[in-house]
Amino acid sequence: MIDPHSPRLPHSHAAHPPRIDRSTFLRGSAGVLLGSGFLLGTSPSTAAAGPAPREGLEVTKVGDLTGPGLTTRFRMEATDLGIPVRTPDGRTLFVFGDSFEDAVVGGGWWRSPTALYSTTTDLEAGVEWSGAVGGEAAEQLWDYDHDNPVFTTVLPSDVITIGDTMYLHAMVNKGLGNVVWTEIWRSDDSGATWVHTGAHFDADLHDGLFQLLTWAEGDDGYVYVYSTAFTRSRPIILHRVPSSAIADPGAYEPWGYRDGVWDWGLPPTPVLDGAFGEMCLRPLEGRWVLTWFNAGDYRIDGIIADTPTANLYTAHRRTLIHGGAWGEEDDSHVAQLYGGYIIPGSTLDDLHLTVSQWNTDHDWPYRVMQHRIRGFGS
Repeated sequence: MIDPHSPRLPHSHAAHPPRIDRSTFLRGSAGVLLGSGFLLGTSPSTAAAGPAPREGLEVTKVGDLTGPGLTTRFRMEATDLGIPVRTPDGRTLFVFGDSFEDAVVGGGWWRSPTALYSTTTDLEAGVEWSGAVGGEAAEQLWDYDHDNPVFTTVLPSDVITIGDTMYLHAMVNKGLGNVVWTEIWRSDDSGATWVHTGAHFDADLHDGLFQLLTWAEGDDGYVYVYSTAFTRSRPIILHRVPSSAIADPGAYEPWGYRDGVWDWGLPPTPVLDGAFGEMCLRPLEGRWVLTWFNAGDYRIDGIIADTPTANLYTAHRRTLIHGGAWGEEDDSHVAQLYGGYIIPGSTLDDLHLTVSQWNTDHDWPYRVMQHRIRGFGS
């Protein structure tokens, strides 16, 4: 259980952060929200010091997964995120955010979400693509017009497979850092087609801390959900929902602290403070692994816990990949990084991540890469 006396445990929700100056981050046509990459202007000079320990880790960039020659045939040379999940038919589906035909942000045929399939089993050799949702070209997973009067774009948050059905949580955005609502879509054909479940969550639910989420199914009939605001500035909270009721917003139970006790059904209490961006929760080898973009410290971090309700302040934690400066990158230092999603087939000591990168000064690179981390579970 989480230690309620931890000096780092917040006793109340953080105040709403100021609205981000959207004009600073406009790219391409007027009013465009490009990718999930806001706040990517962070630089080493502004990042906080004091990284989590990295002793014993061996970090390798396996290679780029998207870009010219890699995803050209799918008409999506520029894209980000690449959230991976095993499909019911045994393939791996990677779900991407804002995608463009040419190798530049805003470079034609804007779609989001998009998705590619892979049948790769040897992760060390690198993920290769076997096809796209939509056919020869990667089509948008469901039809809508970008930059319409109600919203600008729809970004994937996380995707999960439960039995023969896949569920995708998505954030509907109008302007930078402004979530209008979130929703859940489902697929009963391994990601080939998607229909709305009817699940709708208000953007201000739980003080805005239920916008960007990650989820994973336990062996107890529940799906566990860590969530935060889509601002890369706030802590995370925890919910659980019966696997059979994942599309029922009323079935989500928060985890909270009151009168010296943590319990389900109480108003949610932050379980880990910080500036959380994209997150990925997955059960691995009897443990629970959480990876995330640590925007406050400009890096991708990882935690290994015994259960989702474990004390995340005292759990095994490491910095997996550091942010770096352009022209000074290496395998473990990546300029303007974000994301950090666990690829199926990973183990605690051989972890593979999809890592995004966006050079906001030049709008390229804007891509997804594969990184390998050995020794995380040691």
